[in-house]
Amino acid sequence: MSLSLLMAPAGVGASVSKNFKDCSHFFYMQTPPAGIRETNLRRICQRYKDKPRYATLYDGSRRLPLYSAYIFKKTDGKRRMDTPWMYEPQLVSDDESGNMRALPLSDDTHPLIEESQAVFEDYTDAVEYERGSLNPDQHQAEPDDKSSTYTLTNVVPLITDFLETSWNPYLNTVRRRLNNFCHGKSFMVTGVTVSGASIQRDNKDRLAIPKHLWLAYCCPRFDRNSPFEVRFMFPSYGGYALNEWTGHNVVEVPLKTLESFLKSHTDSDSNLAIFYKGCVSENPFKKRRDLTSISV
Repeated sequence: MSLSLLMAPAGVGASVSKNFKDCSHFFYMQTPPAGIRETNLRRICQRYKDKPRYATLYDGSRRLPLYSAYIFKKTDGKRRMDTPWMYEPQLVSDDESGNMRALPLSDDTHPLIEESQAVFEDYTDAVEYERGSLNPDQHQAEPDDKSSTYTLTNVVPLITDFLETSWNPYLNTVRRRLNNFCHGKSFMVTGVTVSGASIQRDNKDRLAIPKHLWLAYCCPRFDRNSPFEVRFMFPSYGGYALNEWTGHNVVEVPLKTLESFLKSHTDSDSNLAIFYKGCVSENPFKKRRDLTSISV
C-alpha cells in the first residue's frame, strides 16, 4: 500500500508541534506539566473525527508516550470493544492532518509508520505484555471519546498481571471517587518512568518498557462534605506502581510526594510540576461572597 493512500487528507490542521496550543484546554490552567527533560519529544493533540480528544507527550526514539493528559468524564466504567486500533499520521509527516487513522493490516504497514511509532507487530511476540492505555476508555463517557483512546500513541507495554490485578482496579477506584466527589472538571495526567529495557523485534529495540506507571488528578471544585477518608485526597492526589510481575501494588500519595518520586526516577528539572501551582482548590463560598459584595 502506498503512503499516499494511507494518508488521504482529512481536512483538519496539524496536531503535532512544539507546544500544545491546539489542545491546551486538557491541562489545568492550560499549563502542561513542567520540568521534563527528554529529547526527541513530540507534542500530540490526539484528534478523532475532527475534534481534539486529549494531549500526549510522545518520545519518538522510544516509541512510547511519556504521558497523556485528558479530562475525566463521569462514567459507568464500561469499555468500548468495537474500535479498531489506530496510529498517528502526524508522526509520519508534518504535512499530514491531525486525525488518527485505523492501522492497516500487518502485512501492509508502511515503513514510515513503523519508524515513527509502535505498530501491532511490536506486540505480537511480546506475550508477557498487554497494551495499557494512559488515557483509559473507562474514564470517558461519550462513544467517540472512548474510541479515541484506541491509538498506539496512547498505550504502553504493561505486564499482564500488573494491568489486570493492580492498575485496572486502581483506575476503577479513581473513577468512582471522581464520579462521587468531584463537582467540576477533573484534569488527569497519566505517565510512565522508563527503565532502559525494550521490546525487540528482528533483533532491534522497538518499544521502551515502562518501569513505573503513574497517575495524578486535579479537581479544584469538590464535595467539601465528603467523608474524611476521601476529602484529604482533594483537590489533587496521585498514585504509582511498578510494572513488574510481583510487588506491583499501587501506592497512592499526595501530589508533592508523587512529584518528588518522579524527580528521582526521570530526567527532569528541580521544578518538575504536574499541575500549575499544585492544583489550587476553589472555594465556592468565597465566590458567592464575592458576587454578593459586587451586587450590593
